[in-house]
Amino acid sequence: MKDTCIIVLAAGNSSRMGSPKQLLVYQEKTFLERIIGTALEIFDPNKIVLVLGARHHEISSVIKNKNIQIVINENWESGMASSIHAGMKTMSDIFPEMKRCFISVCDQPYLTRDLFVEMLQLQETSSKEIVVAKYADTIGVPALFSKKYFKPLRELTGEQGAKKIIQQNMSDVECFEFEQGAVDIDTPSDYNHLKTKP
Repeated sequence: MKDTCIIVLAAGNSSRMGSPKQLLVYQEKTFLERIIGTALEIFDPNKIVLVLGARHHEISSVIKNKNIQIVINENWESGMASSIHAGMKTMSDIFPEMKRCFISVCDQPYLTRDLFVEMLQLQETSSKEIVVAKYADTIGVPALFSKKYFKPLRELTGEQGAKKIIQQNMSDVECFEFEQGAVDIDTPSDYNHLKTKP
């Protein structure tokens, strides 16, 4: 992972949940602690960029002393593109030599280190410049982009997410099967259902 960075998008205000989902607890850890802990298993701390926005003081308090790069997106209300831009800018400023970048979120509780490793290996063996997770008849994050797509990612606007870049370049995309990626937590019902699972 020496040439690879990960950007974790966690700037939203969890409006459908009613409270910061970054701080929801699953298996004795908050969602934010889980994704950062997973990232720290395979990435150097200074190659992990966490983008926060709404209630960032409260949320950042759960991951003190991790030595990761934390970026505050003051424009988080304008949409996901602003968070991607903030993360990409920080990454590019710190690591201009970076060759690949994962974009991930904090509310997919089944993400593992092996998934990130296998996605990276798939990019190397497939010769595709983008590798995305596939689940529930759709594609999405986590997604791995080569440097070729850094500029388009930074040029996204408004509510546009990385999926726009993916859909515009499907001939350059390889999919990684991640059925449990369909489990993301947006509402109290989603969270309660997750907690009832073994």
